[in-house]
Amino acid sequence: MEFKQGDWIRIEKNGTAYEGKVMPSMEGYITIKMKSGYNAGFSTDKVRITLLENNGEIANGSRNGWKECKSAKEETSEPGKKLPKVAILSTGGTIASKIDYRTGAVTSQFTADDILTAIPELKKIADFKGRVISSILSENMDSESWQNLARAVMEEIEAGADGVIVTHGTDTMMYTAAALSFMIKTPVPIVLVGSQRSADRPSSDNAMNAICAALVAISDIAEVSVVMHGTTSDNFCEIHRGTKVRKMHTSRRDAFKSVSSLPIGVVDYNTREIKTFVDYTRRGETSLKFKPGMEKKCALVKFTPGSDPEILDFYINGGYRGLVIEGTGLGHVSTKWIPMIRKATDAKMTVIVTSQCLNGRICDRVYDTGRDMLKAGAIEGEDTLPETALVKMMWVLGQTDEFDKAVEMLREDISGEITESTLK
Repeated sequence: MEFKQGDWIRIEKNGTAYEGKVMPSMEGYITIKMKSGYNAGFSTDKVRITLLENNGEIANGSRNGWKECKSAKEETSEPGKKLPKVAILSTGGTIASKIDYRTGAVTSQFTADDILTAIPELKKIADFKGRVISSILSENMDSESWQNLARAVMEEIEAGADGVIVTHGTDTMMYTAAALSFMIKTPVPIVLVGSQRSADRPSSDNAMNAICAALVAISDIAEVSVVMHGTTSDNFCEIHRGTKVRKMHTSRRDAFKSVSSLPIGVVDYNTREIKTFVDYTRRGETSLKFKPGMEKKCALVKFTPGSDPEILDFYINGGYRGLVIEGTGLGHVSTKWIPMIRKATDAKMTVIVTSQCLNGRICDRVYDTGRDMLKAGAIEGEDTLPETALVKMMWVLGQTDEFDKAVEMLREDISGEITESTLK
C-alpha cells in the first residue's frame, strides 16, 4: 500500500480498525493521529492498511464517523440580508492551531480564513474579514505584541467593522484582554476568544466558542470581553469583562471565570440568545479613543513567608518604574519589606499591593503592617487582579512621566478593574 505522511488511512489489526492521519514514523512502523486526538503506533508487517484520503481527496468514500462540512465559501446567508461586518484578528493559540504532521505536535499556524473554512456556520452570523496579526503561542506575547494588536483593532474599527474578534491562546489571554481594555475605548464589541482543546480533538471547544464570540461581536456589548465555555458541556458561553477575568484551570473547557464580579452575561449556544447580568457600555455609547503607550519596566512580585526583601533591590537598581506586589489575604507583606517599599517609592517607583486570594479586596488599614505599608507609599489595589494591576501599571506609566499623576490614575477605576463593592 502506497501512502505518505498526512494521508488518511485505515489500519486493521486483530479484527479491530483504526483510522487516522499518517504521522512521522520510524522505519518498519507507522504512527497515526486518530480522531480522538491520540496517537497510535503499529508494526507495518502485522497490519492491513487501506488508503482513505490522499492529499485532501477522499479515496474510498467519506471518513467513517466524521461529518463532512462544506467550505465557508459554499455557505450563503439569506438572499438580500445585510450582515454586520466583523473582523477576525488571529494571533495564534489553540483555537488557531492544527497538527504539524512533521513533528506530531500542535502548531499555531492556522489563519483567520482557515477558521472561517473550518467553522462555516460563522458565515451566517456576519460578513467576516480575516487578518493574521501573529501566529504565536500566547506565552510569547509581550507589550509590543499588545500594542501591535491594539493598532490593528483600531484600524478595523476605523474601517467600519461592527465588531472585532481576536483569536488568542488561553494561557495569557487575560493579560491581552486587560491591555486592550486600557488602550482602547471602543464604540463596538471587541471579543477575545480561544479554545482549550485543538480542533483535531472530538472534545474541542473551538467551534462553540467562536460562534458565541461572533454573536457577542454583533451585540450591543461595546466592551473588551473574553468569551469562553461556561460549563464543561456545550450549552452556553460566559462573557467576561476584560479586566476581571482569569484562567482558573489548566485544561477544563470552562477554565475562564470572572473574579470578584459576575460575568457580563452568557450566550446560549442552542438558542443563540444573550442574557446579561451587570451593566455594560453599549454600542455607540463611547467614541473611539486610542492610547497605546506601555511601560515595559514594570514587574509583578509574589510575597511569600520568609522571602528576602532585598529582591526589591533588583527592580529599584534596575530602573524599573512600577512594581505590583501580590501580598497575603488583605494585602500584607512582612514588616521587613516595608523599608524596601519606602526605598522604592522614594525613588519614584509606583508600588501597588494586591492579594493572593483573588476573590475579595485588600484592606491595609486593619493591621499595623498594612498601615505602615500605606505610610511607605504603597497603593491599595482594591479588588484588582494581580495581572490586571500589572497591565494597568504598564499602561498608566506609558501615559505619564509624572509620579503623582501616575499614583492618582492607579487609584482610579479606569476600565472596570475596580468594583465599588465586592461579592461575598
